[in-house]
Amino acid sequence: MATFLLLLGLLFAFDNPSWAQEVASKASSAGSLELPTDVEKQIGVGPLRQADWFKGLWKSRRTEFAKAKDADQGALVLYGDSITQGWPDLKAAFPGVKVANRGISGDTTRGMLIRLQGDVIALNPKGVVLLMGTNDIEENASPETIAQNVTAIVAELKKHNPDMPIVLCLIFPSSETKSRPTATIQATNKLLLRAVRGDKQITVLDTFSLYKNEAGDATPELFPDLLHLNPQGYAVWASALRPVLATLGFMETEPDTFVMEPGFVSLFNGKDLTGWGFLPTPPMAPNNNPDGPVFPVVEKAIAFDGKSESSDGRYVAKNGRLIVTTPSEGSRIQQLWTTKEFPKNFVLKLEFRATPNADSGIFIRQPQLQCRDYPLAGPYKNLKKYRPLGWNEIEIKVQGGKAYCTCNGEVLEAEFPVPSTGPIGLEGDRGQMEYRRIRIQELE
Repeated sequence: MATFLLLLGLLFAFDNPSWAQEVASKASSAGSLELPTDVEKQIGVGPLRQADWFKGLWKSRRTEFAKAKDADQGALVLYGDSITQGWPDLKAAFPGVKVANRGISGDTTRGMLIRLQGDVIALNPKGVVLLMGTNDIEENASPETIAQNVTAIVAELKKHNPDMPIVLCLIFPSSETKSRPTATIQATNKLLLRAVRGDKQITVLDTFSLYKNEAGDATPELFPDLLHLNPQGYAVWASALRPVLATLGFMETEPDTFVMEPGFVSLFNGKDLTGWGFLPTPPMAPNNNPDGPVFPVVEKAIAFDGKSESSDGRYVAKNGRLIVTTPSEGSRIQQLWTTKEFPKNFVLKLEFRATPNADSGIFIRQPQLQCRDYPLAGPYKNLKKYRPLGWNEIEIKVQGGKAYCTCNGEVLEAEFPVPSTGPIGLEGDRGQMEYRRIRIQELE
């Protein structure tokens, strides 16, 4: 019942102008760079730390931010706590992107809501990457409290610019020994996912699955103190963010210069979805699970020749990449098919890149070969040559009704049964999947 009431409140928050005006009014009145001490009069709910060290850090960091306000106009802002503040070199992590670090060590979601106007919105950012909530958990804030503050932050960002992309990173794993139990982190992340479900302005990045070990805690190899990242951990976070930022137009804007091998024909021109489309979907029973996957209904075939994206915006052609974008519903299962069928034996080659725990698939005339972030999503979890968060090559050789499938040369399926003819398909489920260099050689 409490969760249901919270969700009603979150919906109210996004759609209620008077509520948004109240938040903006209180935030603008808190223009001082000093940490507020009259906690009960401040916007938001839950803990607002008052330790002397935090008061000093809050003021010094915000003074630095204020001095950099003009220089950081129009930046991609990374907004968070100590994990964000501690990023060693943002410019090196995202070359060619104007970035601004607005992390303050020890901050809670309530503190971030209070300083949002001055530290983020005042920069007129081109995009915002959010990571927050771990310190609230240490202060025994409930998942509902954290979700309420995050919802308020998102609402203010959307009000400022309804077209500005927002990337929401799920709370990283930690440890009960750091007063951050896995169960509480997971419960909070679940509420955050529900709060932004269906909002196409927000891209969720599953940074919990990215870093957790089998017990759901932080991996010591990347979190030496089970809370903060080491340089290798930051490199992983950067690698997870870059594909999303590329889709949003911040980086990797140059066209692909790949040259195909002789004898191959491209199935994707790198510029639009010519040769691809939706096929009619079979009838589906209603899904009454509010957290469950969405199955779009297609009543008749649709071709996307000359179009840079599918009719629902899920599939996008950009700079040589065929992108299956992160679904706003969390999970949205559908396929994009070639408009041509392939009855002859053939060799199909392509490369894919998956965000953390992403789930997709390659359909070979009809049956599906799982194509995922294999180490996290399976089913091929023991691949030695798989490059997490990087580009991987799939090669499929179809001969005599069987497909021999490899990833970077390692066998996925040695005798995968396929029908005598059919199209090639790419599926989207959860997370972002990118495909490129999709080419085929028909064999005589």
